[in-house]
Amino acid sequence: MGSRGCSCWLLSLALLCSLAAAKEQYHEFVIRETTVKRLCKSQSIMTVNGQFPGPTLEIKEGDSLIINLINRGRYNMTLHWHGVRQMRTGWSDGPEYVTQCPVRPGQSYRYRFTVAAQEGTLWWHAHSSWLRATVYGALLIRPRDGTRYPFHVQPTRELAPILLGEWWDMNPVDVVRAATRTGAAPNISDALTVNAQPGDLYSCSSHDTAFFPVTSGETNLLRFINAALNTELFTNLLRFINAALNTELFVSLAGHNMTVVAADASYTKPYTTSLLLLAPGQTTDVLVTFDQPPGRYYLAARAYASAQGVPFDNTTTTAIFDYGAANNASSTAIAMPTLPAYNDTTAATAFTTNLRGLRKAELPSRVDESLFFTVGVGLFNCTNATAQQCGGPNGTRFAASINNVSF
Repeated sequence: MGSRGCSCWLLSLALLCSLAAAKEQYHEFVIRETTVKRLCKSQSIMTVNGQFPGPTLEIKEGDSLIINLINRGRYNMTLHWHGVRQMRTGWSDGPEYVTQCPVRPGQSYRYRFTVAAQEGTLWWHAHSSWLRATVYGALLIRPRDGTRYPFHVQPTRELAPILLGEWWDMNPVDVVRAATRTGAAPNISDALTVNAQPGDLYSCSSHDTAFFPVTSGETNLLRFINAALNTELFTNLLRFINAALNTELFVSLAGHNMTVVAADASYTKPYTTSLLLLAPGQTTDVLVTFDQPPGRYYLAARAYASAQGVPFDNTTTTAIFDYGAANNASSTAIAMPTLPAYNDTTAATAFTTNLRGLRKAELPSRVDESLFFTVGVGLFNCTNATAQQCGGPNGTRFAASINNVSF
C-alpha cells in the first residue's frame, strides 16, 4: 500500500472512531401546567415534564440530541438551545417566527442537532413570549471519554447546576402583554431565585431555599488535608446559569473564592475571585475548594443595575452550602457574603476585564464587509394613541429598536 493509500486509511479509521465515540440521546419534553407555591401564593405555571426548573441535559462533546416537544399547555411554544452552534440545523434553533413557527397546543415538534466543538455549560429555554420565566433548564457538555478538563486542578466532583432566575406572582405572559398594551415598562419581578427557589430572606420562604450538601467519601481526583481542622478538602466544579429575563446579577459564596474556568461553553484562563457577574443568558463555570470550618454558608445573588432612574428588583436571593455542619444545623448561624452595591460599576468592570480566553482566537486577516448595529430601547411620542396606551415616561411608549428602526 502506498503512502497515499495508508494516509487515507488512517484518516478513515480516525473518522470512524470519532463517530463511534459520539452518541445520540432522545428526550421527550412535555409542556404542561403545574401548580407551584412561591412567596405564600399558589400559581399555575408552564413547565417541562412537570419540573421547575426543567430537566438537565447531560451530554459529551460531539453527541447529538433529539428532543421531541409535545405541547399540552395553553400557549404556543418553541424551545431554544441557548449558545449551541447550530451547524446546518438552523431549523432546530427555536426562536419563534424566526427559524420556525410556534408549536400550537396539542401539536408536537422534533428538534435534532449535534453539539460539536463546545464544552462547558449552556442552557435551554422557551422562546415564546415570556414563557422562559418558568420553562428552562441546564445543558451540560462534558469532554469526550478519555479527555481531561484543561484545568491544572481537576475537580473532585460536580455539583448540580445553579440556575439563577426571576419570579413573578403574576403570570409572566400577562406581564409582557400588559407592557405591550400600555407602552409601559414590564413589571419588575417579585423575587430572584436560585434553582427556582427565592431563598429564606424573602417573607414566607423559610423552606423555599436551594440546599447544596457537600460531602466527602467519593473517589477523588485531587485531595488536600487540612491539618488544623483534620478535614479533607475537595475541589468542586460549580456551573452557574443566569436564566433571569432582564437582570444582571452579582453572585458570591460566603467565605470562599471561586476560580473561573469557563464561560458560555468556552474555556477561560483561570481567574480567582470572590465575586461573579452574570448577564441574562450567560453561564460561568468555577472551581471551589471547601476549605472553611465545617458549617453552612450562603450563596447570594442580587441585581447589578447602573442605569439611573430605572426600576429593578432590588432583593437578594440565597442558597445554602453545607459541608459538615453539626447535627443541630438548624441552630447554626449561616455565613453571609458581602455583595457590592447595585450600581457598583467598578466591581462589574473588574470582573469582566479579567475574563480571558484560554487560547488565542484565530481571526481572518482581512474583513470583507463590516456591519454596524445599534440596539436600544427608545420612547415614541403618543400622538395618535389613548392615554391607556401611553404608560411610558411623560406619556410616551417604550419601543425596542435596531438602527433606530422598530417593528
